[in-house]
Amino acid sequence: MSFELKAHLEEIIPLTDQEFEPIIAHFRLKKLKKHQYLIQEDEPVKNIYFVIKGLLKATFTDANGKEYIIQFAMENWWISDFRAFYSKVNSITNISCLEDVELLAITKENLDKVCAEHHKMEHFFRVKNSFGYIALQQRILSLLSTSPRERFEQLSQQYPQLTQRVSKTIIAAYLGISRETLSRLTAKV
Repeated sequence: MSFELKAHLEEIIPLTDQEFEPIIAHFRLKKLKKHQYLIQEDEPVKNIYFVIKGLLKATFTDANGKEYIIQFAMENWWISDFRAFYSKVNSITNISCLEDVELLAITKENLDKVCAEHHKMEHFFRVKNSFGYIALQQRILSLLSTSPRERFEQLSQQYPQLTQRVSKTIIAAYLGISRETLSRLTAKV
């Protein structure tokens, strides 16, 4: 039994052990080492992943070879190339491990099945997807309307553990600024 997943689900839906057992049966454990890829660009995406342990980053590389960090995922977060997963097209992102990771993977078929069989899970994923959409909208608005200092302060306040686990180079790339700019900002904080 994954106590981490059960506790995470219970943040939104109440679950007995008897209700959780058939749900967890649809997931499989996956372990990867630091620097390994979970998902690579131009490949099909068969799973979404719940992070039990570790830290990952999702990136997009443009036509000029410039890499953009789209998101991070740490304990109790979900990650995948959701466009590829739901639309059954190849990935446009790479997801790599910044630390050794333990994940729970669920396929689209099993996700559909668990949601059809357990109304609580359908509710859970509807709420989670809504929260994810809100977070994405906030990130886009932040990139469009705030200064680098404000973006760094928001990230530090919202995810203080992330800034302790990731290099300044990676944080700078996520914020859309240079490593040097981030160094100047952190020297003043």
